[in-house]
Amino acid sequence: MTGTGLDVASLRGEFPILRSLVNGKPLHYLDSANTSQKPSAVIDAMTEFTTDTYAPVGRSSYTLATRASERYEEARAKVARFINAYKPEEVVFTKNATESLNLLAQSWGRVGLAAGDAILLTHMEHHANIVPWQMLAERMGLTVRWVPLDDDYGLDLSSLDRLLDGVKVFSFTSMSNVLGTVNPVEQMCAAARRAGALAVVDGCQSVPRTATDVRRWGADALVFSGHKMCGPSGVGVLWAREDILAAMPPFLGGGGMIEDVRLDGFTCAPLPGKFEAGTPPITEVIGLGAAVDFLQGVGMDAIERHEAALAAYAHRSLLARFGEDIKIHAPSRSCPATISFAFRGLHPHDVSQVLDQRNVCVRAGHHCAKPLMRLIGANATVRASLYLYSDRSDVDALVAALDDVGGIFGSKLDRS
Repeated sequence: MTGTGLDVASLRGEFPILRSLVNGKPLHYLDSANTSQKPSAVIDAMTEFTTDTYAPVGRSSYTLATRASERYEEARAKVARFINAYKPEEVVFTKNATESLNLLAQSWGRVGLAAGDAILLTHMEHHANIVPWQMLAERMGLTVRWVPLDDDYGLDLSSLDRLLDGVKVFSFTSMSNVLGTVNPVEQMCAAARRAGALAVVDGCQSVPRTATDVRRWGADALVFSGHKMCGPSGVGVLWAREDILAAMPPFLGGGGMIEDVRLDGFTCAPLPGKFEAGTPPITEVIGLGAAVDFLQGVGMDAIERHEAALAAYAHRSLLARFGEDIKIHAPSRSCPATISFAFRGLHPHDVSQVLDQRNVCVRAGHHCAKPLMRLIGANATVRASLYLYSDRSDVDALVAALDDVGGIFGSKLDRS
């Protein structure tokens, strides 16, 4: 048991992959900002459903199909409670957060925007929260504005009201996938509301690790992915207020999203069916429901406290051992659990390759945030990201593996 109230040793036992050995050595998984590992509860729920209950949902009336439909809608209700949505019908299942953002941009954008309107994004955004809006802007003659970074890897919100003047939608991340910076979502939603703009939150990084309350935020829409929160890949969520979804035209046409089809047209199914055309990711939705149960069983507050304590240990350990040889791109006012860094001027892919040989799994690259990377003066970084199942042994393994990197490349660097 740690001082945060989380029994991490026991918790790690819930994740089968963390018990596995690679080349006879333990695995140190530090890539959870990319995708999380899955607990037995999720794996078992999906296996049990596929084995005993699998059937089409929303289409057939026989017993097995009825049970499958009930399980599917139970998962929707779990997700709605998890984010404190007003009602389950506001939760739309997609295949990932990228699809959720595209759905929102292409559907809401058709009715909510007109030539000459402005969209506000931030310099922290993932490509998934940039490109759909840029595509829309190019097609409709819109303007895209940007909230800049400050000098400490945060957002400079000093001119936010001015930037929002005339803006119709403000779409922003709640937590940077590169810097780990946590943004003041309530403040940013309130500013959007004052300006009459739609507030869209990309919650991919924050939803898995902190309590989410869309009502308290005052958000209009939220997107996130199942695979980053102990759930399976292939399922994402778009939540939006009922009035927003009701005003949006369908994004995809076909089975499941219709109430009636005639030779002269069609009528849409009620929410959320209007946006769930075709056979949905049924088993994956069941897995997402199980992931929500698992996270709530652990406790979101406990997860947040554990991550904060472990992140502080990681930052202290890295800086104490390597000093000026390591540059961590993170706000000085906090120690985020997403640790993006440069090491001794080495290419991040070289660093990650040596770390991989020590079974330390990190990501190297631009992290689908090229505009941000250019702004911080890096083509790529090494990124080690912690989660609820991470512990000090993972941090210690990272430090030891970086020592090996220094040993391998040290003489080369000294000669230069």
